[in-house]
Amino acid sequence: MRYIRYAFLGGLAVVLIAVALANRAVVTLTLLPAVAEEWFGINHAVDVPLFAVIFGAIVVGLVVGFVWEWMREHRHRADKTKAQKELHKTQREVRRLKGREAENKDEVLTLLDEAS
Repeated sequence: MRYIRYAFLGGLAVVLIAVALANRAVVTLTLLPAVAEEWFGINHAVDVPLFAVIFGAIVVGLVVGFVWEWMREHRHRADKTKAQKELHKTQREVRRLKGREAENKDEVLTLLDEAS
């Protein structure tokens, strides 16, 4: 399995390097469109290689997707936490009741009841 992972990562690296080499042209990224620049009077621009824009967009998409899923699954995590608290409460209650029941029994019989 480790060799398959290394082969996959090596293939991914080759593909990413090929994309980077094929998209080395410099592009200008501007913060606002030209119309908004007239309204606000500011517009920052930066020149970056196209592959940096492509890889940056992929990373931003992954981050947005992870955050979206984390927020979507919040209800499931909350339900699980609530169920775990209820389980622990029930287990404590059972131990307490078994202890009260075992006060009048022989120790050996109590151990046998707990094992079953």
